[in-house]
Amino acid sequence: MLRAMRNKKAFQTSGTSTAVEDYLERILELINSKGYARVIDIAAALRISQASVTNMVQRLDAEGLLKYEKYRGLILTAAGKKLASRIAERHKLLTEFLRLLGVEDRVIDQDVEGMEHHISPSTQRAIAALTKQLRRRPALRAQLQTA
Repeated sequence: MLRAMRNKKAFQTSGTSTAVEDYLERILELINSKGYARVIDIAAALRISQASVTNMVQRLDAEGLLKYEKYRGLILTAAGKKLASRIAERHKLLTEFLRLLGVEDRVIDQDVEGMEHHISPSTQRAIAALTKQLRRRPALRAQLQTA
């Protein structure tokens, strides 16, 4: 069990926590859709208190992943944007993979949130390769969806 817990951490992007990954992913989504991200927007997106968001934003600022100015807004640093983009890509890959398998959207959303923080880079590469094949081979996709 202890070994599994240690390995779980290793699968997350650059050793970040699940919470950090969720924050960075949501911040990037907000910036991409609205052009900015504020504490209030992040709190609403993650359905948590503004105080909790402020604490995490300050932590991410201290870690060099974003720049935060109280009562203004925040921007991702180059390192923060790179990490957030990798997290978003992993989320997108898993979503597409499950969709190609014919999994219902409501199930996909729930499953991806659970899976995305716990797959190893090698598993991610394998899923990417399989997803590529499923896109190219509709007959294979149809077989899997009826199974």
